Amino acid sequence: MKGKNNMTPEEFSIAGHLELLLSSYKKWTGKELLIISSGGDEIVNECSNAPFALVSHDTGEDPVFNYGNRTALRLFELDWDNFTKLNSRKSTEPVNREERAELLRRVTENGFIDDYSGVRISSTGKRFKITDATVWNVVDNEGNHKGQAAFFDNWKYL
Repeated sequence: MKGKNNMTPEEFSIAGHLELLLSSYKKWTGKELLIISSGGDEIVNECSNAPFALVSHDTGEDPVFNYGNRTALRLFELDWDNFTKLNSRKSTEPVNREERAELLRRVTENGFIDDYSGVRISSTGKRFKITDATVWNVVDNEGNHKGQAAFFDNWKYL
């Protein structure tokens, strides 16, 4: 059975995935999202407990979230298991999906954007607007595309 990032569960490592998210962020933006002195448990704990939302989705035709930290899970009102089964397009209302498609096109072309604003919706229907989000392509050391990620620390419930 395929899981996160279209890998078997044995192939998917949360720590390894987070290392890709952070290194890809630095590659595209030239900045550090978090300063982590070691990998493994430290990177998982720092990302999980960060005061901002950090999410990523895989490379599927209809991408599925494969990571969400605690802040993101709270905002979307989902637990880990349900969040990592959610098609990322379903985090927006249907009327905002064209806007989301344009966002993803811009990220694909440019590697990242740092000016995204948009409305998202939680599993219970709560709407919240995020502003100044950074969205970037996740790539491995060989430059292979592994998905996209986003971080934002500015949101307001509507």
